[in-house]
Amino acid sequence: MKPRILLAGLYHETHTFLAETTPWGDFEVALGAEVLAKEGDQSPTDGFLGVAREAGWEVIPTVDARAQPSGMVEDSAFERFWSEFESRARPALAAGIDAFFAVLHGAMVTHSLVDPEGELLARFRSLPGAAGVPVFGVLDLHASVTPLMCAHSNGLVAYRKNPHTDAKEAAARAARLLGRCLREGRTPRMALCRLPLLLPPTATGTQGDPMLALGRFAAETERDFPAIWALNVIAGFAFADVPDAGVSLGAVFTGEPSPVQLRLEEGARLAWSLREAGDVSYPSADAAVGRLAPAAGGPTLLVEPSDNIGGGAPGDGTGVLRALLAHSVQRALVVINDPVSVARLSATPVGGRAPLAVGGRGSPLDPGPVELDAILVSRSDGDFMLENPRSHLASMSGTRCRMGPCAVVRHGGVTILLTSRKTPPFDLGQLRSQGIEPRDFAFIGVKAAVAHRAAYDPVAAASFYVDTPGPCSSNLASFPYRRLRRPIHPLDPIENPSFDFS
Repeated sequence: MKPRILLAGLYHETHTFLAETTPWGDFEVALGAEVLAKEGDQSPTDGFLGVAREAGWEVIPTVDARAQPSGMVEDSAFERFWSEFESRARPALAAGIDAFFAVLHGAMVTHSLVDPEGELLARFRSLPGAAGVPVFGVLDLHASVTPLMCAHSNGLVAYRKNPHTDAKEAAARAARLLGRCLREGRTPRMALCRLPLLLPPTATGTQGDPMLALGRFAAETERDFPAIWALNVIAGFAFADVPDAGVSLGAVFTGEPSPVQLRLEEGARLAWSLREAGDVSYPSADAAVGRLAPAAGGPTLLVEPSDNIGGGAPGDGTGVLRALLAHSVQRALVVINDPVSVARLSATPVGGRAPLAVGGRGSPLDPGPVELDAILVSRSDGDFMLENPRSHLASMSGTRCRMGPCAVVRHGGVTILLTSRKTPPFDLGQLRSQGIEPRDFAFIGVKAAVAHRAAYDPVAAASFYVDTPGPCSSNLASFPYRRLRRPIHPLDPIENPSFDFS
């Protein structure tokens, strides 16, 4: 008889300091058999479905809901998800299932819940027939992993790379661990070690420390400690004001917990020794642009993490655009999310001129829209396919992306791609679908922290991080944390760190 596996997905990275909220209508929702149609889209759901097909499992799909990073999720959205899930999970449980697999982000926050993923797993355990069911799943590297999540699961596996080019593979690894559990009749459990360490997103790339060294530590652990099925290094999400935000280490293990805890503590001490690698600062966009000359061999990237769309920022900050215009830079490109300007261009013919007030509406930190006399170059529906199916974007929405109606305009030496739906700059298909070849430009503004690198580094001649007004600043001391556990580095002085084991 085929093993019966219940499947659900809930994906959102919540920036709790944004004024906006995220309603149910902002989620892309697949119900029932629609979830199975995600096989082949390179998402984490696809990673699970591929393993399930190879293993011959019967997958019972429920609901898969995902939204772009943004502000606090409305309570009603979470309850709508639970209603859709419960209505499908109860009959499956009554008929009997062998396991539950959850595709999660791990950093969702609602107005009433600081740990919606933990709440989801706890509610699942409370359903008739679910108490002893093995629970496996996948998490983003930027999750806020909690004791509740670990108490109600057996095998949560996190992405190992940032940019998240391994999101599909991470889900497949978790599914293979589920298969091991079913074959061997051994159900692992979770252990968690939370550190008093908060990293800005710019310090969480896995190509450098501290994450590079911690990734090696995890690989060595899985090689040398057979009882540890998986060791997760969680960078955390610094823009979530919740008690469990920050760096953590987690293990999926069998046997006695004592040696596992010792290994987690060793990893925690390594992370703590590398904490200063996360202390970063950048010059202003104006100062950087003022001293840069075009580089040979490709564009120079002006990376502004403070308007990092992948971290929840509105993607309409004007800091880099203002600097480029102030210094009369030629052959420059920026992408700004501005549905208002796109709509105002609806009656303008291609090649025509129109006055625009571009960007600056999404964050009170920005000085406001930039007044331009723009030439309309092109317009489109904004749909595109990823050039790289392993792109960080695939972990969010699969290989098909929608920017909403778009317009490409030019003012002076600056070309601007205006979108109607904020789209993280993680794949060059975003530009080339609009007739924009990135190699043709001397400077490109990139609203990201780390996840752009897989796409942009191969075509760039140089890259510089710049500081602009925006809600995803790497200066974590600028955020008014209220619920975050303290003390925590870099917000507080800590001489002798204590590690919280759960």
